[in-house]
Amino acid sequence: MKMTRDEMLEALRQSDCRVVFTKVNGEIRDMLCTLQEHNLPKLKSKPEDKKRQPNEAIIRAFDLNKEEFRSFRVENVTSFETNCWPFFKSMR
Repeated sequence: MKMTRDEMLEALRQSDCRVVFTKVNGEIRDMLCTLQEHNLPKLKSKPEDKKRQPNEAIIRAFDLNKEEFRSFRVENVTSFETNCWPFFKSMR
């Protein structure tokens, strides 16, 4: 069962998640990531005119191993795992 973008975002906000996805160049990436506020670095504010428009096809999450933000396309996710109830789901 595939998770929706909203389900993935909610799980990332509540837990560390393992996401396996195919990068645009065809490479497979296995990433431990989160959107839990206590794990995120302090973000520098950007000028108003440079705000990005949200892209509903992409999720930007904090990679806990690389300690940087990384993005992935929702449609390219092959596995999404979390231990955060009720979002314990695995797509394989």
